[in-house]
Amino acid sequence: MVAAQRAGSDRWWVTLPPGAGKTLVGTEVARLRGRRTVVLSPNTAVQGQWARTWEAYDGPPPGTRRDLRTGFATLTYQSLAVFEGSDGEGDLDRPERPDAEAGDAERPGAAPTSHLDRLHPHGRELVETMREAGPLLLVLDECHHLLEVWGELLREVLAELPDAQVLGLTATPPEAMTAAQATLTAELFGPVLHEARIPALVKAGALAPYAELAWLVEPTPDESDWLAAQATRFAELTADLFDPAFGSTTLPVWLQQRFAVDEAAQVGWAEHAAREPALTDAVLRLAHHDLLPLPEGAVLRERHRERPGPDDWRLLMDDWLRGCIQPRAEGDGEHADGDRAVLEAVRRTLPSIGLAWTRHGVRPGRGTVDRVTARSRAKEQAAAAIVGAEGASSGERARVLVLCDHERATATTRRRLSDGPSEELASSRTPEPAGSATGVLTTLLADPASAALDPVLVTGRTVAGSEETLHRLVEWLRRSHPMLAGGMSVDLEGEVPRLVGRWSSGQWVAHLTRWFDEGGTRCLIGTRGLLGEGWDAPCVSTLVDLTTVTTPTSVVQTRGRALRTDPSDPDKVALVWSVVCVYDGHVAGAADWQRFTRKHRGYFTVDEHGAVVDGVAGLDSSFSEHHPPPREDFDALDARMLQRAQDRAAVREAWLARPDHDDRVGHVLRLRRAAGSPGAPAATTDGTTGLVPWTEAATRRPGATLAVVPPVVALALVGLLVVLGLPVALLVVLAVLLLGAAATLSVALWGRAVLRGASEHHFGLGLVAAAVADALHAAGQTPVGARALRIEVAPDATESYRLVGVDEAASARFAEALEEVCSPMTSPRYVIARTLTSPPTGLDGLLRGLRAHGGQQPDGEVWHTVPSALAGHRRTADLFAQAWGHWVGGGDALYVHLPGGAGVLATHRGQDPFAVTCVVRRVWT
Repeated sequence: MVAAQRAGSDRWWVTLPPGAGKTLVGTEVARLRGRRTVVLSPNTAVQGQWARTWEAYDGPPPGTRRDLRTGFATLTYQSLAVFEGSDGEGDLDRPERPDAEAGDAERPGAAPTSHLDRLHPHGRELVETMREAGPLLLVLDECHHLLEVWGELLREVLAELPDAQVLGLTATPPEAMTAAQATLTAELFGPVLHEARIPALVKAGALAPYAELAWLVEPTPDESDWLAAQATRFAELTADLFDPAFGSTTLPVWLQQRFAVDEAAQVGWAEHAAREPALTDAVLRLAHHDLLPLPEGAVLRERHRERPGPDDWRLLMDDWLRGCIQPRAEGDGEHADGDRAVLEAVRRTLPSIGLAWTRHGVRPGRGTVDRVTARSRAKEQAAAAIVGAEGASSGERARVLVLCDHERATATTRRRLSDGPSEELASSRTPEPAGSATGVLTTLLADPASAALDPVLVTGRTVAGSEETLHRLVEWLRRSHPMLAGGMSVDLEGEVPRLVGRWSSGQWVAHLTRWFDEGGTRCLIGTRGLLGEGWDAPCVSTLVDLTTVTTPTSVVQTRGRALRTDPSDPDKVALVWSVVCVYDGHVAGAADWQRFTRKHRGYFTVDEHGAVVDGVAGLDSSFSEHHPPPREDFDALDARMLQRAQDRAAVREAWLARPDHDDRVGHVLRLRRAAGSPGAPAATTDGTTGLVPWTEAATRRPGATLAVVPPVVALALVGLLVVLGLPVALLVVLAVLLLGAAATLSVALWGRAVLRGASEHHFGLGLVAAAVADALHAAGQTPVGARALRIEVAPDATESYRLVGVDEAASARFAEALEEVCSPMTSPRYVIARTLTSPPTGLDGLLRGLRAHGGQQPDGEVWHTVPSALAGHRRTADLFAQAWGHWVGGGDALYVHLPGGAGVLATHRGQDPFAVTCVVRRVWT
C-alpha cells in the first residue's frame, strides 16, 4: 500500500487465493486508511464474513444497509447491480454483460444507453449515497464478478466517485483471465499491486499442501452406442467436405487460397497467425493429419500435433461457408443450387457435434454429445470409487466433499439428427443425463465402501441420506438444538430418504457443516451454488469435482473449499479430484477433457515427480492439454492416481521439502525418447530428480581424464632412464620418442572422449540447448545465455531444459526456440546442419579422435530448423550459426528460398533430427 501511495495511485488490485486472508487484508486497509468504507461482495455468506471480521476490531459495528450510516458498510453486489425489469435480486450468474441486452444500444444509429440510467432505483440510490458520503474506500471483494458480468457498469460507477480509493480483491490469477477481463482490470485498477500464488502460500504454510488428481472413465455401454451413431453422421459430413464435387469451391481449396503467401502485399503465415490465431491453429491441425498441405512458413508445435476438434471444425467451416459458399448460394450463378445443397447438408449434420448453422454462421449449439459425456453415469460410479478409497485410506479422518452442478438431472429432449423420419436414428433419444447430486447420493449409498462414510446430500431444497444416517442426525440435533429437532422427521417417500422439518437452508447448512466437522458424516454431497463460494469448512480433506463450470471465478472457488488449513489437523494434505469422461469414437468425445484442461489452465500443482507445474501436466507429467491419454491407459492412470492419494506424506514432503523459492514462473522444454533408444538417459531407481547446471554438464567428457595418463607415464619412464645413467644422446632420443608417443595417444584419447560425449544423448541435446541460449542472448532476446542453462533428468528419464534467473517471457522464448530446433522440420526460413557421430571403439575410435581434434567430420550430417525467433533476418540467423558452430559444429545457416537451402528442405522436410517427443510446460520455481 505504501508503494502504491507513493506512486500517487488510489486504485489497487491484490490477488490472493481462497483461504489466504483477503478479508483480513481489506479490513486492515480500512482501519489504516480511516475512511468511510463500503465493501461489495458476491453473496450474503461472504458479506457476513466481512461483518464478523470487522467486529473483531472492537470498533463501531458494521452496517449492512444501503444508507451507509455506519463507517464500515458491507453489501452485496446485488445491492448495486440490479437493473430495471429485474426481480430485484440481481443476476450475477448470467454470462452476458448488460450492454449485450441494451436493446436500442445495439441498433445502428441508436444512442448508447448508460448502465447507470438502466439501474433499478435502489441501485441508483446507492450510487448517489456513495457520492454524497464523501471520500470513500471502496473494497470490491472477488472483483472478478464485476469484471465478468458488470465491468462496464463498474467503469461508470467509479467515474461518479472521483475521490474514492478502490481496493480490488480477487482469488483469480491474472493469467486465468480472458483478454477482455485483463484489459478492463488494467484500466480500472492498474497493474497488480500484489499477487500471492497458491504454491508460495502452501510453502509458507498459509494453505494446505495438496495434490490434484484425475479419474478417467469412458461412457457406459448405452451412452457409447448413442455416441457411435452420432459419430457416423459426422464422419459422413467430413468425407463430403473433401469431396471435389461438394460445393463450388471445396474446403481444402478455399483454405489454401485463404492462407497462401502474398509476397506483393507482404502477408505471410506469421501475419495470418497473428490476426486469426484460433483459425490458423485449426488449419495446422488439418495439415498435421495430411488433410491439407502445410502452409509455407508455418511451424507445427505441440498444440498442432492433434486431430482437429469440434472448435476447429466450427472455425474452418464457418470461414468456408460464410466466405465462400453462402455468398454464392444467395446468388443466381451456375453453382448456386449446389452451394445451397451444401448449406442444407451442413445444417442437418452439425448438431451431432454440438454446432448449429445460423444466418450469422456456425455457432455453438446445445452440445448433446458433450452433455452425454459431461453427465455420464460412469462419473457417478467413479465418485463412489474415490469416496470408498478415501474412507479406506484416511479412516475416521476422512472428510469428503462431492460438488455437482445441480440437485437433479434435467429432462432430455429428443434430438432429430437424420435426413428423414424413416431412419432409425431419427427416433433415438439421448441417454438420460446423470451427474446430479441426487444421482451421486444414490450411487454412493449402493456401494458398501462409500456408504460406510454415511454420505449426506445438502442442497438449497433438500437434506437427504440413508434412513439410519438421518435418524442419527436428528438425535444429534436433539442434543444440540432441541427446539429445532422437535419437528424433524425422515420422509421415505421418493428416490432417497429426506429429512423434513421447519427449517431453512441457511439453518441446515450451518448445522450440517458442524456435524460434518465432528464426523457425524464423512461425506457431503452438494451443489457448487450452496457449498461453493462463501462456504467455509476447513476440515474438508478431499474434494471430488463433478461440476462442468470453467469460469476462473468458479474454478478457484471450488479449489478453495479444500485448500484451507485446518487448526485441528496441522498436517492436513488436501486432495482435489476431477472426474473426466472421454469417448474416443467421436470428434466431440474429448469435450470433457478440454473442459478439464480449461479448469486447470493457470493453476499449479505438484506432479508425481515433485515438480510444481501449471495445467493438467501437474496432475501427471504424461498429460497434455491438447488430447486425452489413450483409452487403454485409463485403468493404469486411475490406479496411479489412487496410489498417490494414499501417500499423503509424499505429497506433503514434495511441497514442504522444496528449497527456497522466489515465487517465479518459467517455461521448460521436456524431451523424452522411447525406452531403450541409443543414448537415452536411464531412469533413476531411487525416484530422485537431478538438476545439473550447464557449466558443469558441458565439462563432463567421459574418458577425458584418461588423456593425462600417457604424458605422466612417459615422464616417469624418462626419469627412470635418467636414473639408469644412459648416455645423453640416447637419453634424448628415447625421451623424444616416449613423449611424442604419449602426446599422440593423449590427443587421441581426448578426441575420442569428445566424440563419445557428443554422441551421448543427454549432452548432445545439451550442446544444442546451449547454442540456442547463446544465440538468443546475442540477439538481445534473453538477458543471459548458456551459463543460465539447467538440465534436469526425472526418474522416468524425461529431460527438462530451461533458463534460470530470467522472466517468464524469456524462458518461454528459449523453450519454444529449442522445441523448434529439436522437432521435425516443417516450413522453416533457414536450416543448419549438425554433424552425426557414433560411439567410437577400438583403434578406429583413436583414429577418429585424432580426426575430430583436427576438425574433420566423421559420419555425416543431419539438418535442423533455425528457430523462428532468430530466422526473421539474416543477421540473427548468422548469430545462431555462430553459436551453433561453437557448441555443435556445422556451417552457415542456409536460406530455404535459395538453391542450397531449397534442396535441403526438399530432402529433409518432416525428418525428426533427434527422434524425441517435445512438450513445453509452465512451472513454478
